Amino acid sequence: MYIVKYRRIFFTGSLIMIGIALYALFSYGLNLGSDFTGGTVMEINYQTARPAMSDLKSAINALKLPSLSIQPIGNKGLLLKAKVITEAEKESINKALSQDGKSLFTEKRFSEVGPTLGKELSRKGLIAITLVVLLIIIFIAIAFRHVSAHHMSSWKYGVAAIIALVHDITISSGAMALFGHFYGAEADALFLTALLTILALSVNDTIVVFDRIRENLRRHSSNDFAEVAGISINETYIRSINTTLTIILTLVCLFMFGPESTKFFSAVLLVGMTVGTYSSIFVASNLLVEWEAWQRGKSVAKAKR
Repeated sequence: MYIVKYRRIFFTGSLIMIGIALYALFSYGLNLGSDFTGGTVMEINYQTARPAMSDLKSAINALKLPSLSIQPIGNKGLLLKAKVITEAEKESINKALSQDGKSLFTEKRFSEVGPTLGKELSRKGLIAITLVVLLIIIFIAIAFRHVSAHHMSSWKYGVAAIIALVHDITISSGAMALFGHFYGAEADALFLTALLTILALSVNDTIVVFDRIRENLRRHSSNDFAEVAGISINETYIRSINTTLTIILTLVCLFMFGPESTKFFSAVLLVGMTVGTYSSIFVASNLLVEWEAWQRGKSVAKAKR
């Protein structure tokens, strides 16, 4: 019952996190990668020691190619980003990076995305997220249609779940904006994949709690919705935390030992999974409790008139 009793404190914590995320998004924005804006990304790895960054930057700047930037990866790696380049320009870049054949390297990744394809990916990404949200509302409304007689209409469960998902996506996107501002992380197709993964895993935890509320509304004789919700949360939060911890341990290993290209993907997932579990336990169900209390208070006030 303590989670329900102190729900205003948890709401305040969520509002603070959302405020920080919105500040980061509006102040810094997402550092969109070539997947969305179009351009070229090339990752190389030197066979021996990487040349000094100052020498590499001087050689690259001498090419006078627009929007070409380089950044180090690990001890021997290098990441290059530019607008779409020709084969001749790529050859000149390779020559500059090899320092006239003195430093040998292997090309680990090379990808080109045109601006039209980037816009198409952005559009389809937004459509995918919107469809996921709509389907979740429809699914929950149908699955919980038999609880309408118990305090809350089924569609309200769907609305509470979506508010929790918006909470998770906003905070995760804010984290990505901070990563982009301070560490140069780019929001690319992997970032979109991370958001969709967070949506799926977070709503799964939320539905587990909601399903227990549904069962307990039928099982318990109590007419107090807050009490039933509190019992349901107490019966499920350990499971949610344990499930999330197993995923977090995997993501920590991916972040620490995985390739450089997936580091921020795993970092965003770490943030999203943590806040997703938080919202499932402390936000979604408590929103239903708050909504039911407001609804009941409104009915009492109407009856007194």
